[in-house]
Amino acid sequence: MPAPKPNFTVEQLREAIQVVQQMDPVGVAARDMRECLLAQIHNHQQVEEDLNGEEGENRQLLSDCAAVIGNHLKALQKKEFKEIAKALGRPMEAVLQAVDYIKRLDPRPGLRYNIVQARLIEPDVAIFKQGDEYMVLMNDEDLPQLRLNSAYKKLLHREAAEKDVRVYVKERYKSAIQLIKNIEQRKQTILKVCHAIIRRQRDFLDFGMDQLKPMMIKDVAEEIGVHPSTVSRAVANKYAHTPQGVFELRYFFSESVNGPEGEGMSLLILKRKVKKLIEDEDPSRPLTDEQITRILQSQGIQVTRRTVAKYREDMRIPSTHQRRVKD
Repeated sequence: MPAPKPNFTVEQLREAIQVVQQMDPVGVAARDMRECLLAQIHNHQQVEEDLNGEEGENRQLLSDCAAVIGNHLKALQKKEFKEIAKALGRPMEAVLQAVDYIKRLDPRPGLRYNIVQARLIEPDVAIFKQGDEYMVLMNDEDLPQLRLNSAYKKLLHREAAEKDVRVYVKERYKSAIQLIKNIEQRKQTILKVCHAIIRRQRDFLDFGMDQLKPMMIKDVAEEIGVHPSTVSRAVANKYAHTPQGVFELRYFFSESVNGPEGEGMSLLILKRKVKKLIEDEDPSRPLTDEQITRILQSQGIQVTRRTVAKYREDMRIPSTHQRRVKD
């Protein structure tokens, strides 16, 4: 059956879309980012005119915003503010004010009506200090409390029970016992891993993230006498409440890099240092990967430029050129 022929024109459809875009939240039904942001600016312009008439103090600012979004969105994304000012014939200060205003717009207005509730994490273990020693307390509330029904055990010894029934119950009974043993073994593995974390990460627990030491799963597995895959499965999706906050148990495992004085440094700490250097850099003269490498090497950290570049990309930090803010 053919689709019914629309009884409206393309122009009427465009007008209808414009009406929808001005509904709350302003900017929905936009075809791209430019249209979404422009819809919000046009709405602000209308509000400004309704409140203050044509002499509103924000009239020029909103006009600059519309010009930047409408004609120079790519340049805005690249932070080419000088080029934008030149193209618009506006002072740099006016362009920067427009940029600050645009930052307050909502690029995804529909998301406010599709809110995903934050996932509450209930730690599986608590690592806490008692006197001078750290203790581990297992949160057993989420662990299944299993026990065997004695009625089935009695069934195994009844002569009246059919042989097939006794064989079936015996197999299921053994499986149930093994399941209970596996759960208890997993619990003991988690506790042993936590005690290993206490021994190896005492400085972290006492002083904070900058004291995190490198720690490999295979080393902990060897220490507690199990296969590395056993440790990996035991800590998967498990969280610990510590004096420094709640962390996934996997957080404590990281590779080692050569730190000051030849000591091992956690890969996570090195990434934090790279990120901090970039956060503190001069936006008009951002650090190159080579410069970051030299700074780290001056601190006694043995690292190559290629490694720095890899870690920067892992953290989704743009390159030097992309981070540069032009005057």
